[in-house]
Amino acid sequence: MKIKVINPNTTIAMTKGIEEAAKSAARSDTQILAVSPKMGPVSIESYYDEYLSIPGVIEEVIKGEEEGVDAFVIACYGDPGLHAAREVTDKPVVGIAEASVYLASILAARFSVVTVLPRIKTMLEELVDSYGMHKRVVNIRTTPMGVLDFERDPEAGMELLRLEGRKAVEEDHAEAILLGCAGMAEFADSLEKELGVPVIDGVVAAVKFAESIVDLGKKTSKLKTYKYPEKKEYIGKLASFGYSSIKK
Repeated sequence: MKIKVINPNTTIAMTKGIEEAAKSAARSDTQILAVSPKMGPVSIESYYDEYLSIPGVIEEVIKGEEEGVDAFVIACYGDPGLHAAREVTDKPVVGIAEASVYLASILAARFSVVTVLPRIKTMLEELVDSYGMHKRVVNIRTTPMGVLDFERDPEAGMELLRLEGRKAVEEDHAEAILLGCAGMAEFADSLEKELGVPVIDGVVAAVKFAESIVDLGKKTSKLKTYKYPEKKEYIGKLASFGYSSIKK
């Protein structure tokens, strides 16, 4: 099978790291196609960034229909464009935050998220609530480092994740830790050994969910909510997103 992993930001170095994480989890017969959109922010750390990344995500999903893709992974912890992406394809589309909280709910009763800048705390609280997990996620812990800072200085990033992860276990009584950024995959195994609880990287979780859904032969429901968008014209910079661009 072929899984397209879309990094919604445009930083290619980060996409390479995401690709490595995805391939480390994928089966030998699964092809990973990791991409960044041709338009969008270099990192996603606000509502503004998130919303402006969505057209690029949708464009990559539409292209995936012609690339023979069997499933898609949206590799940003805000899951930007997840529901819209499901409207333009019948293939499974999995968000990494969605996958991580669902996996954690099987492995632990209570869990905390450790992520990047403090400003995204509310964004993630709203996301967790939308997945019905607000009673299971006991805390969302932030760090002073941005998304790309973890790429530039992984040692400092690891130290902050270690510190907040330990606080999550000792103070939140979290029984699992979720890494709240697609660029944190490299830290998961070491943290799990140190903290003694499951540490879940969303990219890995999403790839395994995508493989399982494809193996089961399931596709996105087109009955109502995720049916293809209504036929209409888009103008200006969004003209290319008109109805005719969607391959059904």
